[in-house]
Amino acid sequence: MYIYPDNLKSKAVLWLWQLRDIGIIGVGCLISVFALAQLGFMLPIVATALYAFLTIRFEDTSILDFIRYSGAFFLTRQQLYEWSLQPEGFWRPEGKQVKK
Repeated sequence: MYIYPDNLKSKAVLWLWQLRDIGIIGVGCLISVFALAQLGFMLPIVATALYAFLTIRFEDTSILDFIRYSGAFFLTRQQLYEWSLQPEGFWRPEGKQVKK
């Protein structure tokens, strides 16, 4: 069952996956079946099933998106924190200026 996007800006979904993911899973299944039938090689089926599981969407977020975001946050993107001391009595914790 094809579900059309509500606001025309969200991506189209089919059951629990986006249409792009359905295409990737379908091609992966074809390659997996060929590899199993001709070569007796089971790894493509495992990889396709893992991708299918990781791309299941709930509330417009998938497990794969969460892994990508957390990997970017913890590993690839620079975390920059600047610490500086303010003169005493100049700033309150709420961010309001104090006049003395």
